[in-house]
Parts: sequence; C-alpha cells; structure tokens
Amino acid sequence: MFWYQQPPGNGLKLIVSSSTWSHNSYEDGYSEAKFEVTRQNTDYSLMTIKNVTAHDAAMYFCAANDR
Repeated sequence: MFWYQQPPGNGLKLIVSSSTWSHNSYEDGYSEAKFEVTRQNTDYSLMTIKNVTAHDAAMYFCAANDR
C-alpha cells in the first residue's frame, strides 16, 4: 500500500509505503507524527493528517499493488 501527496502544480510525492499491517516506511521529510497510517486488512488503509495547516493543501492518493 502506498500513500502519495500531490501539492498544487507539482508531481506526486511518496509519503509512506506499507508492506505489512504493522510496518510503515516513511520517506524523508514525512513522519508518523504527522501522517498516521492504519491498515486493517489488505483492502483497507486509512491515512490521518494531524495538525493540518495550509501547507498540507494537496491531493492525496492511495495505491495498492496486487501481489
């Protein structure tokens, strides 16, 4: 499972990838303190953005691979 951020006028930026339900791997500049990801099963993932500010304005996308 992958979560991406696309700020206005920019390309996609990977925030976090999840290979299992308990392990999330965050990209540089992103953290669980700001972007909390929960995954209950292979078909469901939820990302919560904490302490939202104007800097967080973007489109957010979730993608899954079908392994």
